[in-house]
Amino acid sequence: MKNAANILPLALGVLSAVSGCNLAPTYSRPDAPVPAQWPAHAGIEPSTQPATDVLPDWREFFADGKLQQLIEKALDQNRDLRLAALNVERARQLYGVQRAEALPTVDASAAFNRQRVPGELSRDGRAVTSNLFSANVALVAWELDLFGRIRSLSDAALQQFLASEQARRGVQIMLISGVADAYLNLAADLESLKLAQSTLQAQQDTYNLVKKRLEGGISPEIDLHRVQTQVETARREVARFTQQVALDRNALELLVGAPVPDDLLPAGLSQITPLKELKPGISSEILLSRPDIIQAENQLRAAYANIGAARAVLFPRITLTTTGGTASNELAGLFDASSRAWTFAPQMVMPIFDARAWSALKVTKVDRQIALTQYEKAIQTGFREVADALAVRSTVGQELAAQESLVRAVAETYRLSLARYEKGVDSYLDVLDAQRSLFAAEEVLIAFRHAMWSSQVRLYAVLGGGWNEPSAPVATPATEP
Repeated sequence: MKNAANILPLALGVLSAVSGCNLAPTYSRPDAPVPAQWPAHAGIEPSTQPATDVLPDWREFFADGKLQQLIEKALDQNRDLRLAALNVERARQLYGVQRAEALPTVDASAAFNRQRVPGELSRDGRAVTSNLFSANVALVAWELDLFGRIRSLSDAALQQFLASEQARRGVQIMLISGVADAYLNLAADLESLKLAQSTLQAQQDTYNLVKKRLEGGISPEIDLHRVQTQVETARREVARFTQQVALDRNALELLVGAPVPDDLLPAGLSQITPLKELKPGISSEILLSRPDIIQAENQLRAAYANIGAARAVLFPRITLTTTGGTASNELAGLFDASSRAWTFAPQMVMPIFDARAWSALKVTKVDRQIALTQYEKAIQTGFREVADALAVRSTVGQELAAQESLVRAVAETYRLSLARYEKGVDSYLDVLDAQRSLFAAEEVLIAFRHAMWSSQVRLYAVLGGGWNEPSAPVATPATEP
């Protein structure tokens, strides 16, 4: 080697020739520990169509204009989603730090040293003052990644970054469905409030009627007290639902991350634009597109990469330290051809016995089993959530239809009881019983309508719907030597 300029290219060439080895085990996606199709009671036809054909974008699924505006505001202002995005950016930068470990660190330095040696220590007995000027470019302790230790750590950092991105998507799905649920809760409670207010008005009218009949000597005094209990009960329900509407609005504003204008509030369930119906054919393979399951798989891939890094520690490590520059006792001669100076100091460390390294390798293998179990559990949990949502969707429509028929029957009973009471045929006890039954039936009807809407939102969320972004890239799996 004649000069320092030859050292760095030579080292780069050596690295490119030997850095292809990797000791990480080969990754293959584990089989899903769930059936290929949903339970028979779910009422879903077998299908193999991709998730993108089953799940529309949230703007298409939630067709109500007010709800769309609230979701957009939440995606822009919600602090949980903002925190998740910051965690993704942090993981991205950590991956950049780890990836940079494979690159050499080159420093430039310049130094001046002036030294005086007393006469007693000099060869000729005279005091000597010397100067040393130097300028160098140095490559310090650059590891040749012969066995893929740095590459495996970089792969693990990449998978952690991808996992954080999937976590952000999971938060986004939860946020979208959470805003929709809060919007539906508010709409349902507004309808319940309107029902309580109309019931209070009806009870007040009945109270006035009974009072007139009492004054005319037609009805006994006990009937007036009975109807008064219904008036106070209705007034109590108005206060209760007024409170609940306020709480629902607070919950919605927390999710949105800002105050919600009155013009974006729902008027009631019946005024909301219906949700888009999902296609009937859904395969359980759609679970593999859920962000939480992709996140668990990314973490499993990271565990595989960590095994490769732990294995590589048991093999020799070679580092290069080299400097090239000039040195002179005069500043003017610093860049003369004769003042060139360089050093080249490769170092190899061969592990002979290190119990900690072997224990660390065993830890990474246990970590892989933990990540595998978490991945399988995530799939099983997702299957349970979707199966439950399908079971609710397949039956809530029948319950709603039955309740609507029940409300019609109870309303007719109340009408006839009131007419018979006004004619003096029945006592007010029959009217009172019919009123209670009608109010309770109408409250249940609102609850079933709300359940119908919520079941659709729930199914959309647990299937992994809620964004229209492309899937995160998957790193090339490492191979076992």
